Amino acid sequence: MAWVYLSICFACAGVIGYDIAVNRRRQPMGVMNAVYPITALYFGPLALAFYWRWARAARRPPAAAASVSREPVPRPAMAPAGDGTQAHTGQHAGHDMADRDGADRTGDPAPPGKQAEQGKPYWASMATEVSHCGSGCVLGDVISEFVIFALALTIAGTALWAEYIGDYILALILGIMFQYFAIAPMRGLGVRDGLRAAAKADVISLTAFEVGLFGWMAVMTFVLFPAPHQLMPDRAAFWLLMQIGMIIGFATSWPANVWLVKRGIKVPM
Repeated sequence: MAWVYLSICFACAGVIGYDIAVNRRRQPMGVMNAVYPITALYFGPLALAFYWRWARAARRPPAAAASVSREPVPRPAMAPAGDGTQAHTGQHAGHDMADRDGADRTGDPAPPGKQAEQGKPYWASMATEVSHCGSGCVLGDVISEFVIFALALTIAGTALWAEYIGDYILALILGIMFQYFAIAPMRGLGVRDGLRAAAKADVISLTAFEVGLFGWMAVMTFVLFPAPHQLMPDRAAFWLLMQIGMIIGFATSWPANVWLVKRGIKVPM
């Protein structure tokens, strides 16, 4: 069962990654190109469905087409001054072209600036926010778990305490990096101010995510599999249970992100 769900999650992450990279549907905020595939690593089909419905960016034209589209409109195509009929016709044609290139084209989602006009629900914005926060946590947790396992690190004879420390430190570092690349471009901040703002925005939500995950890891270690070395990162069952813990962490991080957005510390996505 663990291998089946892991395979499904990897496939979903691959579909999102392929769509972003190969189909030229890159996110307006660059860091989100990594967030959505990472989220699919533990949410699987739910993450894929959410991406397809609420987060899929409009297709970007090739460089050659983009360079052509930036050329000025030829003079004959422009309406002569004082000719109201031709001006109206040219304006109408321009709107038609914009509609064909924009969100109304069959199979294409709305451009980022038009999502609000199409009524993107509040819960979808918050889910994006929590996914962004959780991606740094998940990436840090995965790296830390493999490192601690490879080095056979323990504290007081238990690997769990070493995992707590390693997971939190790496999640904090990567979480702040993810937050920096979201906040700094939006607010036009330099490196120092951007890192300060990222830390302020991410520490609370990241800690809330890890509280849910760490609580589940304690259940894994002391209740479900109390025997030493029964459940380790080299087994698929371990990562299935960690995926459950990450989903729990997503849930415990949600209220913290809502509070941070309402206080203006974080900007809704």
